[in-house]
Amino acid sequence: MLDGIDQKWRSILLVAVVLVVSTALSVMLRALLHFYIKNFSNKIKADPTNFSFLKNSASFIIYGAALIYVLSSIPEFHSLGTALFAGAGVFAAIIGLASQQAFSNIINGVFILIFRPFRVGDVIETSDKQKGVVEEITLRHTIIRDYDNRRLIVPNSIIGQEKIVNSDITDDFICQRIRFGISYDSDVDTAIRIIREEIAKHALLVDHRSAEDLAEGKPLVLVRVVAWADSSITLQAYAWVNGNDNGFALQCDVYYSIKKRFEQEGIEIPFPHRTIVMKTK
Repeated sequence: MLDGIDQKWRSILLVAVVLVVSTALSVMLRALLHFYIKNFSNKIKADPTNFSFLKNSASFIIYGAALIYVLSSIPEFHSLGTALFAGAGVFAAIIGLASQQAFSNIINGVFILIFRPFRVGDVIETSDKQKGVVEEITLRHTIIRDYDNRRLIVPNSIIGQEKIVNSDITDDFICQRIRFGISYDSDVDTAIRIIREEIAKHALLVDHRSAEDLAEGKPLVLVRVVAWADSSITLQAYAWVNGNDNGFALQCDVYYSIKKRFEQEGIEIPFPHRTIVMKTK
């Protein structure tokens, strides 16, 4: 009787020790990997996506190894292992149904790691217009930090099937398209000149012209008439910048400066007009 009690307490103690040790190892290993990823990947200019996925797999591997050790070390669990093996077919079916979504997330996470439709640090936009920076890719989900500094948690099985707009997948250069509306009475050539001058002197603008473009005399900032709207003529400028954030900053700045220039040089920014006819008897 006492031997049985002692054996039971030894088993409980073993489980407790293994749990504490595996938790401590998991925390320390994740902290070490986080420090390594943050510092070493910047020094060697390496893609941190692989390291981040490894960091998030560490806990899974440690706890899995701890579970196997406990099952093999405690005699009481040997019969449980035999029973599980005998009912392996039924058990596998139950586990398969219960964890189908979890395995789907893991598999899609591995596919993201292999095919790299996006990486840690990329600016992406999902099909429902959620936009932000990829912060972390775990076994279960991808974390996206939006521009309000909130975290969007998307399961890998969902984001793996999404249509993603990636602003950084090949290079950082993007073409920021900026639209302006002027009235039909305003001079189009003057408006185009103002837009080109104001964008061209912005510090974030990048000269993306090739040698052939320079030889042909193509302007630094291309501006086109793209639409005749109800109350305005729509002009669209094409400005090349280095990165999505710079594109947004340039757009905001030139909206302000071009508004000032339009006021100074008599270019009218139209607003909708309505004609009301009053009928009397």
